[in-house]
Amino acid sequence: MKISSLRDYTRDELEHRERDLKEEMFNLQMRRTMKPLDNPLRLRLIRRELARIATIVTEDRRGIRTITDTRVSVLGDSDKKEKKA
Repeated sequence: MKISSLRDYTRDELEHRERDLKEEMFNLQMRRTMKPLDNPLRLRLIRRELARIATIVTEDRRGIRTITDTRVSVLGDSDKKEKKA
């Protein structure tokens, strides 16, 4: 997954994605000890995606870029104005 698409994720989605990838990497490493993997390059892809997520989190922590806490509606603020009226 490209880093530009990962930047669109919210903080919770990034944490969830990181947890899933770490779990998948652990499972693949365990299977690799038993027999050769069908797709050994998957481990490399997982490591790289984890590094991309770590980069985004570091950028947020240092104030370079901020991670959104919630998704922004496609409609923007227009639906809020209608509800107030």
